[in-house]
Amino acid sequence: MNYRDLGKTGLRVSEISLGTWQVGGKWGSEFNEKNAEEIINKAIDLGVNFIDTADVYSDKLSEKTVGKVVRSRSEEVYIATKCGRQLNPHTNAAYQVNVLRKFVEDSLSNLGVERIDLIQLHCPPTEVYYRPEIFALFDDLTKEGKIRNYGVSVEKVEEALKAIEYPGVSTVQIIFNMFRQRPAELFFKQAKNKNVGILARVPLASGLLTGKFGINTTFSKEDHRFFNREGAAFDKGETFSGIDYNLGLKAVNELKLLFGEDQSLVEKALQWILSFDEVSCVIPGASTVSQVISNIEALETDLLSKEEMQKVKDIYTKYIKPEVHHLW
Repeated sequence: MNYRDLGKTGLRVSEISLGTWQVGGKWGSEFNEKNAEEIINKAIDLGVNFIDTADVYSDKLSEKTVGKVVRSRSEEVYIATKCGRQLNPHTNAAYQVNVLRKFVEDSLSNLGVERIDLIQLHCPPTEVYYRPEIFALFDDLTKEGKIRNYGVSVEKVEEALKAIEYPGVSTVQIIFNMFRQRPAELFFKQAKNKNVGILARVPLASGLLTGKFGINTTFSKEDHRFFNREGAAFDKGETFSGIDYNLGLKAVNELKLLFGEDQSLVEKALQWILSFDEVSCVIPGASTVSQVISNIEALETDLLSKEEMQKVKDIYTKYIKPEVHHLW
């Protein structure tokens, strides 16, 4: 495993870390505690020292399981969680200091820890980023010793740029992959200037960049890839990075031609992200132990060449950029 600095947090985190939405989210199956524990333990066995969860993943069960496993291990493993998505309706007005403080207290209890390594606002409405009192709360919680660092998980580059204007924001979690390349422009430069850690989420575009989906692939009705293609439940950009599924398949086929059928597209997609020095770590999810292993195998081969990077950009420009670049 390789490790990188997580911005100004003082933490060094595994380049390939672990996101737990698939372990405790709407990915077509019920939460299975035994399976979740096996996934998290395997990740730690392989050198992962940073795990991202949220209070809404399987209604707190993900947090509880992550905390249980991490507390059982001798290694130092950092836990990042998120708050805000419990609000219903999920509106700017619902974001109140006393409510968010309660969410943090609940996460401390769920995780079974005295201090959270990283707490993140969980994709709040854009207006929230323009409210200093919200960020002042997390400054207070840091001083109180309840959190170690705080950051944001965002949908849009605009939100990321606004968030890092607050000096206490240490990290930004943002969708960044071969099909979502805009963050590498202005935002990456600004984040580097301010020593803000970047967590690359949805690195495989909801599985499209595994190269394992086809025109006849189906998803269960409980899977967000079935019900959220048009943004019916939450931001459309979360599912397949906001692109049309069939268009995505065309781009994937070109990527397969570029790298060859004998190459793992998962490895290439993760290597592409890690080719950007500004990225602190990638947080792919995993619903099986074998997927954890597959994700980490991306570190066993070289990063993409300059020629390959350019050709990926060309494919993005041809198929994806006109559809999504200006939206997120």
